[in-house]
Amino acid sequence: MGIGEWISENWINIVTTVSGIGGLWAAVFALRKDAKARKEEAKAQRVGNLLTITANHRELWKLPFLYPTLARVIDSTADVAEQPLTPAEEFFMSMAISHTSSTYEALKDELVTHQEGLRRDVKSFYSLPVPNAVWTKTKLLQNQDFAAFIDSSLK
Repeated sequence: MGIGEWISENWINIVTTVSGIGGLWAAVFALRKDAKARKEEAKAQRVGNLLTITANHRELWKLPFLYPTLARVIDSTADVAEQPLTPAEEFFMSMAISHTSSTYEALKDELVTHQEGLRRDVKSFYSLPVPNAVWTKTKLLQNQDFAAFIDSSLK
């Protein structure tokens, strides 16, 4: 039996095999293209999440500059023993802690791009007298891993 005769007897198998292989290659190509699109979509979502966190950060941090009653929050010389925390300071700090916690959770779950200076930022803020006093008073109300992150940043 020659090659021509074999092809004429098996042409349907050849066509089926070639089309199956072509279909597999098309599926592989489509999956790779879909994976790349999903990766780019996830990256865009992380950037969008970071922009949202940044907007919330800006809204929160303009308050001490707009309201003089919150000036001690960012005052490194504030004496909380001499002048106890005010309800406004405690409320502001609860929002700041919540914001920090949300940011931490988003970073932990890789929902935003990595922020290299976060520990330094946390240390510089939570080391201030008013933030430190509120943090010490309320950290037991936080998730353990978040509280451990703040405490380790303060060291």
